[in-house]
Amino acid sequence: MFESLTTIAFAVGVGSLLVPFVGVAASAAGIADYWPPGERNWAFYVQWTLSQVFSVSLLVVAVLDWNSLGLPRVATLVVGVPLFVVGFAVAIAAGRDLGLEETSGLAGELRTDGWYRYSRNPQYVGYIVATVGFASLANATLATTLCIMYVGWWLTLPFAEEPWLRDQYGDAYDRYAERVPRFVGVRTLRAIKNETGTRA
Repeated sequence: MFESLTTIAFAVGVGSLLVPFVGVAASAAGIADYWPPGERNWAFYVQWTLSQVFSVSLLVVAVLDWNSLGLPRVATLVVGVPLFVVGFAVAIAAGRDLGLEETSGLAGELRTDGWYRYSRNPQYVGYIVATVGFASLANATLATTLCIMYVGWWLTLPFAEEPWLRDQYGDAYDRYAERVPRFVGVRTLRAIKNETGTRA
């Protein structure tokens, strides 16, 4: 029975991520205007409904398939707990900096301060780290598969959003993109070092 439930939850998770992923990939390729919607339209509701379905599916799969990889639990906990906690905390803090509207894919202000002075997508960086941590904690084959897909999702989203951001904010966004990396990089480390040096 548990195997059937796990398979169903896994299939629901795959489907609920692949459907919006097609729209995001099409937006990134410039052949659709699915994401970001900029307003509360059908794409907005599809995106967030399927996102919640995926989250529940991932949790169910992780519980039902718990520890199926058989890696040493101490190692998976030592790696998983800090990655999940730190990544999730960064994602939530960055989401607060950006604001609920903009985080949801709606039009708003260009944010370049707070966490956004280190990365153009600090929420995504946080969620990627948290997802890796969750996969380690679950130590499960199917949950890890969903987590790998989820990381691919977070890595693809900025490529769909950037053309829209350029349309919204013009030169201001281009100047911002020149000085702040898409995810993290040398410029992130340099900004942190300069800020630390200034405080010292």
